[in-house]
Amino acid sequence: MTWADPQLLWLLALLPAAVALLGWNAARRERATELFGRSVTVQPLIAGRAKWWRSVRAMLLLLGAALVIVAFAGPQYGSRTRVLRKRGIDIVIALDFSKSMLARDVHPSRIKRAKAELKRLLADLDGDRVGLVAFAGDAMAFPMTVDYSAVRLFLRDLGPMDMPVGGTAIGKALIASKRLIESSNESRSDEGNPDRRSKVVLLLTDGEDHEGDPIAAAEELQAAGIKVYAVGIGSGSGEPIPSYTADGTLIGHMKDANGRLIMTALSAENEDTLEEIASITGGEYVRAEEGTVGVTEIRAELAKLQASERKARRVTVHENRFALALLPGFLFIVLEAILPEAWIIRRRRRKT
Repeated sequence: MTWADPQLLWLLALLPAAVALLGWNAARRERATELFGRSVTVQPLIAGRAKWWRSVRAMLLLLGAALVIVAFAGPQYGSRTRVLRKRGIDIVIALDFSKSMLARDVHPSRIKRAKAELKRLLADLDGDRVGLVAFAGDAMAFPMTVDYSAVRLFLRDLGPMDMPVGGTAIGKALIASKRLIESSNESRSDEGNPDRRSKVVLLLTDGEDHEGDPIAAAEELQAAGIKVYAVGIGSGSGEPIPSYTADGTLIGHMKDANGRLIMTALSAENEDTLEEIASITGGEYVRAEEGTVGVTEIRAELAKLQASERKARRVTVHENRFALALLPGFLFIVLEAILPEAWIIRRRRRKT
């Protein structure tokens, strides 16, 4: 037997004082009756049976009060293990929307394949908050949410041609992801509900960083307790970048000022950078195999984090038994209040 709030049991020490108070009140009533007179009419009122009835009422009141105190102290008997409401993890998808993601070395293109794999990832999530950072030369962030349909809508409607600044800035994308997670957690803390769930950035890119310092950004994420799972997309041999009109019509391939094809490749140097980013933050680096973008491997890693989160939320819960004391205590108090002491007196008076 355990107690949720055992200090309340000290209130039981007040019961002897209550007994003394009730006794004093009974004695005061008897003295008042004696002062009123000892006529034949009054004597039945102080007869033994009336005293006994008042004693029963006093016992019911005291017993009821004692049981209510015991109930509020929270008696607990027996226990079971259960998992608290699943809180999930925080995931920011940082997806490269640079024009090099239009390359077709992954069918049907790097960006389309990445979107398709991410939709499969979203289908596996349950209770995890997801944010989206779309980046090229700059980064655009969309708020954290558990409304996965909204995330799918962003992924569907956004493309490399919609990005206002060309190029690729992985460092900016990582910092934007960090700020997105931190702002979400700050809002939870402001509501009085601090959140310490696992935090993950899923970085999908072909690795061609043209500005910034992604390694320094990774160190900032590591200090904030955020893991980066990086996926390198593309071939090492190089692939020309398709060129499209505003309405999406393919008109050839992108060329430089000298008329030569612009090639994009996931070079060994780019892979080393992505691998170092993942290593610094305690995450993983996955290179997309032919025909995929590596999200399947990342899904397995996220599943491990989710399982760890659920395990951390497993607690032993003691069964509350307060109702076993509260209900009879309440009934005793109600019974004492409705017992018809005056009815018995009238009945005895009619017999005299």
